[in-house]
Amino acid sequence: MSKELIQFGPFDSAVCEKTSSDDLARKKMKHFIRVAREARNFPLPVSAAGKNLLEHLSLVDGETPTNAAILLFGKKPQRFLKSSIIKCAHYHGTQVYKPIPSLQIYSGTVFELIEQAVDFVLSKIDLSVGTRANSVRAPVSYEIPKEVVTEAIVNAVAHRDYTSNGSVQVMLFKNRLVVWNPGRLPPALTIEKLRVAHGSIPHNPLLAESLYLVEYIERMGTGTLDMIKRCVEAGLPEPDFSVEDGFVTTIWRRGAGQYRSLPFMFPEVTPEVTPEVTPEVTPEVREMLSLIEGEMSRKEIQTILRLKDEKHFREFYQQPAIAQGLMEMTIPDKPRSRNQKYRITQKGKALLRSQN
Repeated sequence: MSKELIQFGPFDSAVCEKTSSDDLARKKMKHFIRVAREARNFPLPVSAAGKNLLEHLSLVDGETPTNAAILLFGKKPQRFLKSSIIKCAHYHGTQVYKPIPSLQIYSGTVFELIEQAVDFVLSKIDLSVGTRANSVRAPVSYEIPKEVVTEAIVNAVAHRDYTSNGSVQVMLFKNRLVVWNPGRLPPALTIEKLRVAHGSIPHNPLLAESLYLVEYIERMGTGTLDMIKRCVEAGLPEPDFSVEDGFVTTIWRRGAGQYRSLPFMFPEVTPEVTPEVTPEVTPEVREMLSLIEGEMSRKEIQTILRLKDEKHFREFYQQPAIAQGLMEMTIPDKPRSRNQKYRITQKGKALLRSQN
């Protein structure tokens, strides 16, 4: 008996093993046709059979749905493609810390994932409501344009590497929105080219084609340019794009422009520690802060504290200090990095000064 070990062609065009048409939702396919007809003059009628839709979009191989078909129309896509979830987190500060104040893990089709993740972000950022001077409906304006939030999340879902065990992560901080996906740029594209007119080279072409048909994306490679343009028009700094164990889009919130040259390393600037905060700082945290010099690794800090139990250190020293904004990671978006170090924030320094 032979077993296929090497995959040729894009992941989304490969058959999704152990699936059949019974794993697809006919209602979702009919809705897709209806929207695609209105948006792009899609030729199939709403009454078309599900198999006709799948064949038209090249989403079936014989009788077996492709990975793209399951991601687009599956009843429970994560039953077969477990990492195709989106993790959304909201932090009140500028760095990653635990416990996470707000964490949601979403599942569903790519359309459902996108809508849920966008709603998560929009529910947590500032919203201004205008007057009804020009319309019976009062205009609303989000701190970060909705189109920018949507574009960043759609790109992450459409172009990620679905063979990876990693999942798309959406992280909202006080000064930025970070969207990470386990993907990479195609060889023909560079970070610099994303800021100028460039061609569209989708990592998952079948997925991208279906997203195009319902107007989630365009075919012209204008997504990043549109994000930049809308951010500037909204008075925000231009977004940043980078490749760090995956593709990262960083959208800066209002007032974060002065920090753009120092990504992911923003101290909590507090001129003084208030009386309400000071009593909550434990003796353990105070002792640790008084011994830290510059940037130090976890092992170095444990050594100067003469602590051997890592769990005890994390629970009574490290995590409380980070949660209170007294200490920060030098690589906050990679908390498990082997190069991770810690340093005292401005708030922590103010606390130490108040003790002298």
